Formats: sequence, C-alpha cells, structure tokens
Amino acid sequence: MQTQVIRNISRMPSWIRQNLGRESGYGGTHLAVHGNRLHTVCEEARCPNRGECWSRGTATFMLLGDTCTRACGFCAVKTGKPGWFDADEPQRVAEAAAGLNLNYIVLTSVNRDDLEDGGAWVFAESLRQLRTRQPEIGVEFLTPDFRNVQDEAVAIVMDAVNSRPLPPSPFPLPSLVWGHNVETVPRLYKTARKGSQYERSLELLEKAGKQAGVEAKSALMLGLGETREEVIEVLKDLKSAGVDRVSLGQYLRPSLDNLPVAEYIHPDVFAELENEARALGFAWVKAGPLVRSSYYAEEIQGKND
Repeated sequence: MQTQVIRNISRMPSWIRQNLGRESGYGGTHLAVHGNRLHTVCEEARCPNRGECWSRGTATFMLLGDTCTRACGFCAVKTGKPGWFDADEPQRVAEAAAGLNLNYIVLTSVNRDDLEDGGAWVFAESLRQLRTRQPEIGVEFLTPDFRNVQDEAVAIVMDAVNSRPLPPSPFPLPSLVWGHNVETVPRLYKTARKGSQYERSLELLEKAGKQAGVEAKSALMLGLGETREEVIEVLKDLKSAGVDRVSLGQYLRPSLDNLPVAEYIHPDVFAELENEARALGFAWVKAGPLVRSSYYAEEIQGKND
C-alpha cells in the first residue's frame, strides 16, 4: 500500500532564493570537512544556505555521527540506532577550524539518547581542543535537550568553559553561546518534534542561561501551521527563560517524507516579528525566510544598541 504524500501549500515564492555557491571558498570548506572525516548539519539536514556558507569558508559541524535517535517530522537527518562513538572527533573539529582560519564556530549534534551523558562530553572536549589551538575563538553550541541528564550535561560543559577562560579581547564575546532550538510552537510538537517536550527545552535554556559567561540562544521555524499569536507567546517564554539570542526562519521541506509546508511567510512578516522580538528585549535577533539558527551566527553586530 502506497503512503499518501501531502503536498506543500503552493510552489516556493519568488523571495526564497537559494545560493548554490561554488565561489572560491567552497572547495576549501569541502576539504576541511571531508578531509577530517566530519559531518555537517549543512549536508545532513539539507540546509538551503550550504552553498553560501561554504563559499564564505564556514560550516556548522555536526558531532556524534549522522544518525539521530529521534525522528522529528521536519528534519532530514536519518533516524536509527547509532552505535557509534569517536573519541578523536573533537581533535579533528579543532583541526578543521584551524584549517579554515575560523574565528567563530558553531557545533551541533544529532540526538544521542543512547549515551549516558547524551553526548555532553563531546561538546565539552571539542571546546577544550578548539581553545587549545585558538584561545580566542568564539564558540557556539547547538545542543540536544539532553532529556533526563540536563544537570549532568550542564556540569560537563561548564567544566570545559571554566577550565580555559577567554583572554581579554577588544571584541568581547560570551564564554559560550549555548543554543537549543524550540523549533516550533507547543501545539505542533506531537507532529514536528516527536520525543521532545517544549517545557524540557525551556528548562535546558534556562539552566544554560544562568551560567556565568553563557548566553542562551534559540530558534523557531515558521510555516508549519502556527499562528502569529503562538509565535509571540513562544518568544515571551524564551525571554522569561533567560534567552538572549533568537532567530526565526522559514521551514522548507527537505523531502517528501517530511512535513509539508503549511504557509510561506512573507519577508515583511519576518521583519515585523524581528521588531517584536527586539521590543521584548532580545539582544541578538535574526529573522528572514532563509535564516537558520547558525546563519551568520558570528555577527555580534546583531546586538541591539
């Protein structure tokens, strides 16, 4: 029996333009990623900005393999039982970052509910390895929710943060930007984020944001069927949880096996929501159809005056 495919609401509108990207920096990024046997969310999640970002010489590295223990309806990353752990991965991440001459790096991972610490050690060790080579590098984590081990995971990561304080810099950055994406509004969690809980995500963000030197960050995808009022309520919840940075982007269906697009949000609406977020007090806001949580994450100019 064939599964019925639910179509997107319409064709992609003209304002969504994806840069395929084959400029001078693309080859170097490809070599740094694949030469060090690393995964990126750019490839595994089929990010529409891969061409642009790789051409700029940057990528979002995805730790702990390419297989996730959860099956979110929006995500193209494959689901299964990973059975994989590579203790040398943090060192190769640091080598790739040095090869690309990055001064800011974003690290994410698949969900690894099979690991005792949810994968927190790999994030912590990656931070140590990065700062051993480049003490002043800005580091941003985009972590899972660490399900039943949040306190342990926070302690593991903060041990790495505190073991190697940042040197003085004319461009002050937080010791760590700790991101975790709520992705969508609570009403849509059962279809979009199976295995996750909205309240659990807020709890992790609150715990991260309370740590000295840490700025908490989150992101929302729009176009899954949420209302504007629901989005504003999520923004208020994030601000109450101590989140400093937020991004909002358009959900784009990565394959026919994923959830359909319910609405393409006009750029003017994103601009309005950006203003709403700033009015709520967020220090760093990015909003637009092709914005993703790590898109131009290195720009500290996103902060309010």
